[in-house]
Amino acid sequence: MSYNISPAMMKAQMYAQNGAIPKINTKVDDKALRKETNAFEAVIIKMLMDDAMKNEKSLFSSQNDPGDKIYKSMYRSELSKASAGSFGISQMLYNYLSKKSS
Repeated sequence: MSYNISPAMMKAQMYAQNGAIPKINTKVDDKALRKETNAFEAVIIKMLMDDAMKNEKSLFSSQNDPGDKIYKSMYRSELSKASAGSFGISQMLYNYLSKKSS
């Protein structure tokens, strides 16, 4: 696991934790635009996973450990970052913004 987090992913994680939606700068080059659209998709995926698992019960233990919610949130955050770019939202957004800024 790599702990090198891009600034776009850091922003996406901050927005996901605060419940805000990030702004995408369309005046950047293609590589940076792709990173920003992937970060945006990561936020959407994280929100979906958080909502889907908000009433989940622990499968392995009947006790709630103090760090259980934090650990699960961090796990979903990493999953959303790893999945970003594979759901199609990022690609559609990239296509739209790259045409619009041309």
